[in-house]
Amino acid sequence: MTRIIEFLIALGIVAILFVIIGVCLPGERHISESIETNRKMTIVNDTVNSLRRFKDWNPLVLRDPAMKLSYSGPASGVGARMEYDSAQVGQGSWEITQSEENQRVVYALDNSQRGSDKTMTFLLEPTGKDNRNVKITQEYSVKYGFDLFGRYAGLYVSRHVGDDIKLGLGRLQTMLAGVPNIDYRDPSTTLADLGIVDLGVEDLLVVNAGNIERGNETIRQSIKDNQEWIKRVMDNNGLEAAGPVRIITTDFGAEKYAFDVAQPVRKKGATEVAADELNIKVDGTPVTYSRLPARKAAHATYVGHMAGLDVARSALRSWATTNGHELIERPYESWNGGLDKSFTQEGDYDIYWAIK
Repeated sequence: MTRIIEFLIALGIVAILFVIIGVCLPGERHISESIETNRKMTIVNDTVNSLRRFKDWNPLVLRDPAMKLSYSGPASGVGARMEYDSAQVGQGSWEITQSEENQRVVYALDNSQRGSDKTMTFLLEPTGKDNRNVKITQEYSVKYGFDLFGRYAGLYVSRHVGDDIKLGLGRLQTMLAGVPNIDYRDPSTTLADLGIVDLGVEDLLVVNAGNIERGNETIRQSIKDNQEWIKRVMDNNGLEAAGPVRIITTDFGAEKYAFDVAQPVRKKGATEVAADELNIKVDGTPVTYSRLPARKAAHATYVGHMAGLDVARSALRSWATTNGHELIERPYESWNGGLDKSFTQEGDYDIYWAIK
């Protein structure tokens, strides 16, 4: 009986110590880690202000490759929400509750870990020489109130959540390095109407222009000569243009430019693409015919000299990649103003890049 009493007394002392120490422990925890990137502020802001690339950098997904992710709300900004369901990690969600452009983004977290009012905040700050870089600070906050077990759990937050933040920031830094470093919202790019569009079925006549010198006159003459080949095939097959001429870029190098000249076509007098492929004869010409299926593409408009198209293409790629779209095939531009106008500052283009 005495031993039982001694045991109960010892147990009571332990319980009292547990309560006393628990009450003395912090009722909330706050941890913070930072990295620096040389990507443009626009790219960094749009990346952390959306959940579309969450799986590409957040270590939560690494714990269970079979984790199911679902999205709701807007694509970015306040209300954007991602829910996850995993046999290993459990269920939870991240939702943007505050967003100040190029300054801060706050996520509300819901998971099975102890605590309440869990938030993950991303603070963005220009830094480095001439403020060319961006400092990304990720902060985690959680409240335990009078949950003593939670307060004890808070002793390990720096190791558990903190290690995840360090790993995630490192992955985020690497991911950002793969995005073309162009500010697609800079007015000087004259890029506009960025978005995803649906493209219908198209019949296309194409000539490979080869890999030619990058001089303006050389490019202009090559396009003009290849348009003549295309026109000859159109005339011989009773076809007409179904849209502006387009240039499909293979490689825009320092000294050489490899591209195709293409022309959407249809039967003369037709109002839409034929249901079946056209029986086009291209014998004796460098022209090839192909039918493109319906597809989705990243799209933007651009106004300026054709020499600026390479930067415009990279800007479109930067926007699409930042927003979680995987680009496929080759980009192309519809030269809406025709050949001569495209070699002036009044050139008018629609840029397209197919997405997976």
